[in-house]
Amino acid sequence: MIRQDAQYQQGLELIERLHGGHTGGERVAAVAEVSPDFADMTIAWATGHILTRPGLDLATRELILVAACVTQGFALVQLVAHAEAALRVGATRQQILETVLQLTFYAGGPAVSNALVALKDVLAEPATAPASESLNA
Repeated sequence: MIRQDAQYQQGLELIERLHGGHTGGERVAAVAEVSPDFADMTIAWATGHILTRPGLDLATRELILVAACVTQGFALVQLVAHAEAALRVGATRQQILETVLQLTFYAGGPAVSNALVALKDVLAEPATAPASESLNA
């Protein structure tokens, strides 16, 4: 079932905005190889409909998804994808870290520990240009 309606197109555009060529987009493509219908449902419904609802900005929605992935304890690939997406739409590394830490007593220490290790690269501060390069910019 390859959908071409407006909701599906809106979902595709949002996936590109949130994930670009990163983990989330790669995950949808990998699922599509096994079940194109599930990938279509994810694009149209979860992304094109749910994530575009009014009432919450995308950064807040992505932080909620980070929390959900941590709480599940086994959704580490999805956790990384949603943390990357959160950064792309304006959340800070500190907000992602605090979202994860907030779950220590709700999801448990092992789930939080595993999440922090999975997010090591996402939470690392980006490399800064040497002072000499920044002066020439």
